[in-house]
Amino acid sequence: MFEIAGRTHRLQAALDAETDDLFILFRDTTNGRETYGAGRFLHAPKPDVSGRTTLDFNRAYNPPCAFTPFATCPLTPAENRLPVPIRAGELRYRGEPDSHMIRP
Repeated sequence: MFEIAGRTHRLQAALDAETDDLFILFRDTTNGRETYGAGRFLHAPKPDVSGRTTLDFNRAYNPPCAFTPFATCPLTPAENRLPVPIRAGELRYRGEPDSHMIRP
């Protein structure tokens, strides 16, 4: 759990076996306008002994499907849709064709 603008939020994460860290798919209210419509990816260190980790949204990045219609990407789980803007990390790719962008 974490707090943004006085509200508590939670994101589901998966363990990335290749990097041994947490892998998170998330959406926020910037998707489709400022950032890629289907959401972004984020890696975070595994929790420490107290169960805490750091989410650095400056490291959020676009999935491969943001750059080409020939890539496939997982859909963001409903529980990872944040009702707030995350104005950090990679923005919407300027050459992104609208034909393959998922609109919120």
